[in-house]
Amino acid sequence: MEVVHLSVHIKRGAYMKDHAITTIVECMASNVDMGIIQQIQTEHRLKLVEFWGIKEGGNVLEIGCGQGDTTAVLAYIVGEKGFVHGIDIASPDYGAPITVGDSARYLKQSKLGKQLKMEFNVDVLAAEIDFPENSFDYIVFSHCSWYLKSFEELEGIVKKVRKWGKTLCFAEWDSRIQMIEQYPHFLAVLIQSQYECFKESSLSNVRTLFTPADVKRAVENVGWTITNEQSIHSTQLQDAKWEIAMTLADYKEEIINLVDLPGKLKSLIQSEVILLEEAQKNHAIKPLSTYVFIAE
Repeated sequence: MEVVHLSVHIKRGAYMKDHAITTIVECMASNVDMGIIQQIQTEHRLKLVEFWGIKEGGNVLEIGCGQGDTTAVLAYIVGEKGFVHGIDIASPDYGAPITVGDSARYLKQSKLGKQLKMEFNVDVLAAEIDFPENSFDYIVFSHCSWYLKSFEELEGIVKKVRKWGKTLCFAEWDSRIQMIEQYPHFLAVLIQSQYECFKESSLSNVRTLFTPADVKRAVENVGWTITNEQSIHSTQLQDAKWEIAMTLADYKEEIINLVDLPGKLKSLIQSEVILLEEAQKNHAIKPLSTYVFIAE
């Protein structure tokens, strides 16, 4: 009987997860042309939210909401009794093939729309941006730290938001390679982060590469205490292949446009590109794992 009950429990759990993914994806603009891709992305975000322990009825501030991949999952989990307020420094016309503005409008008009809000052109560190103390149960910072300009910016954000909420929920790619198949993804990120050091402004996906140790140092420096951390691996995510393809397509133009790039560093990047091309041919590509933590 115990075995039968366990089997039923497992099947029920799988059904509930599949139902959640289907429901959320139907609310996403990318479902129209990229249904399977969005399903994989949504399943990954559900893993993150499950780890963070976000509950129904929760009030959430999401920093760096982007196209709403995590926003939609958060809105589904907190339900009609909760609310998700997403903010992002990007302009509404940022992103491709669907802009963040178009994604937000589509999501807002969906069945999840009444329990979420998304705002763009919002700089968290601007003096005029503020919320009352403990306005939120959770502050989510998911897969967006590598868009930041510096360690100081990261530290400034986690310091400013500390008074706004009780719990900080963080996720970013884990730069600590755990298997050889992740090496090409890491190498693509490393190449981008090197020439990004010489830009005054950027729209790139990777502007600063933070290791888990860097992030932990930033949050602990300003008074957060990490209570739980983990590395989550979602093998089906397409981000590694996207990042590699973009790096190989863009690196020549990036190098040409950076007139202050030292010749020796330029040669190093070109050598790394050769390694990336070889790795792409010789290894099955897997995405980096995701480093997640909860801090209070």
